[in-house]
Amino acid sequence: MKVSLISLVPVLLLVGMVALFALGLGKDPSLLPSVMVERPMPDFVLEPVLDNMEVFAPADLLGQISLVNVFGSWCAACLLEHPTLMRLAREQRIAIYGVNWRDSAENGANWLKQHGNPYLKVGLDEHSKMIIDLGVTGAPETYITDAQGRIRFKQVGPITEAVWHQTILPVVLTLEAET
Repeated sequence: MKVSLISLVPVLLLVGMVALFALGLGKDPSLLPSVMVERPMPDFVLEPVLDNMEVFAPADLLGQISLVNVFGSWCAACLLEHPTLMRLAREQRIAIYGVNWRDSAENGANWLKQHGNPYLKVGLDEHSKMIIDLGVTGAPETYITDAQGRIRFKQVGPITEAVWHQTILPVVLTLEAET
């Protein structure tokens, strides 16, 4: 039986697609590259979510290593990482700032009142202006900035205790050693 080359094309295409899918499944989705790493935090001024806070702007990040966390009251994974952020805030290990994304100030404030507020300042980005400049793909995402306000690391997904100790803390320790 003679098999023509044309009859093999669908089989070869299927094998190629399966190979590409297999390669994609083996990759960690939290390791998305960011063009913002090693660049200054984009210029922004975010109105506060809570009445007793001031606006959040890049100047707040200067002079210290900071963690900027993008969250929303609608985000289930944000609730997963919240206990770790609360612990870090109690320990005062790192300055923590929040960006309440695609939310109303009322919803963000109510969420923080219900679950606790780990943030020194939390600004509202209701219309995604800052988020677009940062290249955020979803919540939660977190950025670590150095004392000059440059983004040095991007975490996609929730900050669990394991993520903090294995991934983010080594970055913070490296930045501390640089100063």
